[in-house]
Amino acid sequence: KPPFKKKQVKVSIIDYGAGNIYSLRAALRKIAPELDTAYTNDLEELAASDKLILPGVGNFSLAMQRIEALGLRDFLRHQVLEKGQAIMGICLGMQLLFEEGTEGGVHPGLGLLPGRVEAFPTGEGLKVPHVGFNGIRVEGDSQLYGGVEHRDFYFIHAYRVPKVESKVGAIGWCDYGERFVASVEHQNIVGTQFHPEKSQTNGLKLLQNFLDRIPASVSQASAYV
Repeated sequence: KPPFKKKQVKVSIIDYGAGNIYSLRAALRKIAPELDTAYTNDLEELAASDKLILPGVGNFSLAMQRIEALGLRDFLRHQVLEKGQAIMGICLGMQLLFEEGTEGGVHPGLGLLPGRVEAFPTGEGLKVPHVGFNGIRVEGDSQLYGGVEHRDFYFIHAYRVPKVESKVGAIGWCDYGERFVASVEHQNIVGTQFHPEKSQTNGLKLLQNFLDRIPASVSQASAYV
């Protein structure tokens, strides 16, 4: 018999015009040179992928406008909540997973997670945006942080999710003036407010865990909202 050939995992980075993906693609190539990686907004190609990554920098409402125009909002809700496809949101991409954002008014997000994205409070001596490495602590049973010894990651953001309104599998918390959500994971949905691709060895291990430990699909994903 021919030797068993392991199925090659395909990961698609979602292209909606709001992400600087050079460092992300470089990080994925470093940890998994054989990985089949696409940068696309083609719905058929995204649906055929094992896992999705939603990067993002910039404005919440403008990003959602692009997502809506490309037909990605309903598509992602179907793929993630009904089909159980794995997704990881990074920085703005994590914020877009939530119900709504408040940048320039209140705007709906993808609604995959319960919660609201709000600006850091002003007048408390904090420099905004929050930029640089910061430590986090994790509550819950985390697959994402397995083997990550030093939990310091690189942040750059002016908005954050102060709390999650419902139970999830694991939450990473960071303190910057006050506690906010640094990461979230539940079943097939993962998000990091920080940039793992810019967080040196710790971030590379975390991305490796997304590839290896987060299931490519779940039989029945549960909506939070």
